[in-house]
Amino acid sequence: MDPLIHAMIGLHIIGIAALLGGFLTQMKAMGKGEARMVPSMLHGALTMLVTGMALVGLHRAQGDAVNTFKIGLKLSLLVVVLALVYLNRDQEEGERVGTAAFGAVGALTTADVFIAVLWT
Repeated sequence: MDPLIHAMIGLHIIGIAALLGGFLTQMKAMGKGEARMVPSMLHGALTMLVTGMALVGLHRAQGDAVNTFKIGLKLSLLVVVLALVYLNRDQEEGERVGTAAFGAVGALTTADVFIAVLWT
């Protein structure tokens, strides 16, 4: 079971990289008010959701203790990020995502990473 858990952790990190990387590539455009939610952000958020749920299931199947409050908080942040990315993904050519919504995606994703790493 451990190799499967490690594979899910790797895929979870790839999802984080896709979401945060998509955000970071648009930061310069955000300063100009021209930021867009790129497809990698949606795919990364969905990858994080699926692999995160799989990780919780795998740990529970192994009998490991799971901090449900931490997982619930991370899930809540991810659902907000996913909603923001999904609702703003298909902007028309002239339309751009609001700076506040785009900044919220980056801030919430970063908070999610720090919760995962620092909360033991």
